[in-house]
Amino acid sequence: MTLAIVGLGAIGGSFAMSLMKNSSEHIIGIDIDERTIEYARKEQIIHEGTTRAEDVLGQADIIMLTLYPSQVAPYIEKYKSYFKKGVVFTDVTGIKTSIIKEVTPVLPDQSDFVFAHPMRGSEKKGISGASIDKFEGANALITPIPSNRTENIEKVEDLYRKAGFTTITRVTPEKHDEQIAYVSQLMHALSVSVVNSEQASDDTLLFAGNSFKELTRIADINVDLWSELFLHNKDALLETIQSFENELDEFKSALKESDEDKLKAFLSRARNQRREWF
Repeated sequence: MTLAIVGLGAIGGSFAMSLMKNSSEHIIGIDIDERTIEYARKEQIIHEGTTRAEDVLGQADIIMLTLYPSQVAPYIEKYKSYFKKGVVFTDVTGIKTSIIKEVTPVLPDQSDFVFAHPMRGSEKKGISGASIDKFEGANALITPIPSNRTENIEKVEDLYRKAGFTTITRVTPEKHDEQIAYVSQLMHALSVSVVNSEQASDDTLLFAGNSFKELTRIADINVDLWSELFLHNKDALLETIQSFENELDEFKSALKESDEDKLKAFLSRARNQRREWF
């Protein structure tokens, strides 16, 4: 089977590396940067590669689009005449309902798009951020739609297993976006807000420990990508932010009232939930 990976950045490059090692698929890399293709060939990250997508897309049985959300539907439209009959597409985007609405109307006849989300991102951009073990032990989410064929969902899930993912879960696109707003997007919103706080100063690091370092790690953010992710999922994210603000108000209330019992109950609830999770 031939797999074309469009975009050899940190995610696409990591898929290529791990699948070259652990699968029998023929891996074609496609990227707009000739230097990236040359590096990928030299390091044997791919079997073959090109910047001219139209030369190789017709060979692919599966096409993995590791593109920004706004690029997925236009890419399919642009190269619609080059795809093999019955090709299976998949993606790695961090939002689903809005992308599905954009992509579904432009899919070629007899093709199938299995939407997926590897839960192992990277603050690093480009193939320099790729690694062969990036996905070892990671989780992945598959968001089937009614038009998907079971055998194609299983093909994509098999790629994820070979890439190192140990937990692969099928969820609805709506559930995906609701939960991602909480576990991922809210965390990034908090991190950038902490860094942007008016309390930040030249002396901040004199007082900062590991908790500050860990909380602010993801503020080193890919601005273009995350702006798209936030806006594409804004309704779910706004609801999540409101829920967080409600909890923060409860915390503030306990402080204002010097209510130790209320504060301890609030802290205990969080501690117990964290221990149950991990």
